[in-house]
Amino acid sequence: MRNIFKPDHENWEGVRPINIYLLRLLYFLMLVFLGKDAWTYIFTHKGAWDPAEAMNFSIWASYAVLSAIGLVRPLTMLPIIMLEILYKIIWLLLVAYPLWASHQLAGSPAEGMVFAFLLVPLPIIAMPWKYAFNTYILRKKK
Repeated sequence: MRNIFKPDHENWEGVRPINIYLLRLLYFLMLVFLGKDAWTYIFTHKGAWDPAEAMNFSIWASYAVLSAIGLVRPLTMLPIIMLEILYKIIWLLLVAYPLWASHQLAGSPAEGMVFAFLLVPLPIIAMPWKYAFNTYILRKKK
């Protein structure tokens, strides 16, 4: 059991197995929840699409498909976890925080979205930061 917290150089390029399990959990949750909502909406939509709405659902559906790849190749799909972390933090700073600070969040259209965005610590914890930094920023060879 203690080995899940030790770097695994043989199978996961030095990433701890606990991070691999957490990443797979994130990919699974994105695939199931985001995929269900996005694809159900796409397949049941009637009439002409609003261009912005179509873009949103296309992105979310694509995100869910990429999450399925992440189940099999968790380290390869780390950029979508990075994207999730960044867009959630940016949204919280630009939208939720100003509304909350001015006591206008309750009852606003943003209120219903806050819960999903406040779950951003999950991908932050799951992210193998050293591996991501070395691979995507410094581009070090393993």
